[in-house]
Amino acid sequence: MKNAPLLNFALALFIALVLGWLIVIGRPILLPIVTAIIAVYVMTSASNALHRQPVLRHLNLSILRFLLLSVFAAAVVTLAVMTAATVREIGAVAPVYEENLDGLLEGIAAQFELDRQALWDEIRAVTIGSFDLRQVFLGLLGGFTNVGAAVFLVVIYSAFLMSERAGFEQKVTAAFSTPEQSEKVMEIVREVNLKISDYLAVKTLINVILGVVSFVLLWAHGTDFALFWAVVIGLLNYIPYVGSIIGVFFPVVLSFAQFGSLPQTLSLAVFLTATQVIVGNVVEPRFIGRQINLSPLVVLIALSVWTALWGIPGAILAVPMTSMMAIVLGSFQSTRFLSVLLAERTSEQT
Repeated sequence: MKNAPLLNFALALFIALVLGWLIVIGRPILLPIVTAIIAVYVMTSASNALHRQPVLRHLNLSILRFLLLSVFAAAVVTLAVMTAATVREIGAVAPVYEENLDGLLEGIAAQFELDRQALWDEIRAVTIGSFDLRQVFLGLLGGFTNVGAAVFLVVIYSAFLMSERAGFEQKVTAAFSTPEQSEKVMEIVREVNLKISDYLAVKTLINVILGVVSFVLLWAHGTDFALFWAVVIGLLNYIPYVGSIIGVFFPVVLSFAQFGSLPQTLSLAVFLTATQVIVGNVVEPRFIGRQINLSPLVVLIALSVWTALWGIPGAILAVPMTSMMAIVLGSFQSTRFLSVLLAERTSEQT
C-alpha cells in the first residue's frame, strides 16, 4: 500500500497522544509505581555491591535487601516529615526575612539618599512591596510536599517489587509460547537492569556526597534549615543541567533574606556553585561515564515533557524513564531508528 507509511505515522501519533493523556490523568497512580521501580533499581544495585564486600558476603542476599528496604522506608518517611515541618517553619519565619530585606533596602536608600525621593517609593513598590515572600517559597516548595503525599504507596510498592523480583524470569518464561520470545524479553530486561541500576546507584552515591558537602557549607555559613536544603540539593542533582542551578538558588536566596548581607550570601553562593561545578564536570563524568547514551537535546526535551506532566518528580525521573524507553526501542528492528535518534553516540562511534 502506498499510504502505509502515512497510516503508520498517524497511528503512532494517535497512540502517543493517548498515552500522554493516560499519563497525565493517571499521575496519582503511576507516579508512586514508577518511583518505586526506580528505588528498587537503586536498592538492588546497592545490595549486590554490598554483598561483594568481605564482611557482608556471608549475609543472605535476601536479608541484606530487606535491611536496605527498611533503611529506604525510614529515609523516605523521615524526608516527608522533615519537608512538611520545614515548609511550616519557613512560613513562620518569612515575615522576619521580609523585615530583613526591607531593612537592607532602606539602608541602601539612606546611603544614596534615595529615601527622600519619590522614585524610591516607586522602586520599593515594585520590589519588596510587590510580593509575599512566604507565598512565593511555599508555592515553589509545593512540589516537594506533593512527593511526600505518596510516600506510603512508594514504600509498599517497593516492598512488593523486591519480594517478587526473584520469580520474574519464571513468569516471563511461562507467559510466552516460545523460548525465543521469552529470552528476547529477558535480554531487554537484563540490559535495562544493568544500565539503569549502575547509573542510579552511582548517581545516588554522588548526590549523597554532594548533599553532605553542601550541608557542611550551609552549616558553616549559619544558614537556616541547612539539613533540609542539603537534602534538596542532593535530590535536585538527579535533574540534569538545571537541577544544580535550582538547588543552589533556594538556599542562596533565603540566605540573603535571612542575613540581609550581600558578602555572606555571595560567599555561600560561590562555595555551593564551586561544589556543583566540581561534581558536574569532574566527578560525574569520571564515575558515570557513558552509561546513559542520550542526546543532550533529547534530555532537555524529556525534562520539559516530564516536568510538564508530573512536576518536580517527573523531572527527577525523566532521564531513567527515557533511557529505559530508548533501550526497549533499540531492541526491535522496526523501532531501532527511534533509539538511534535518541542516542548521543551511534554504535559506530562507541
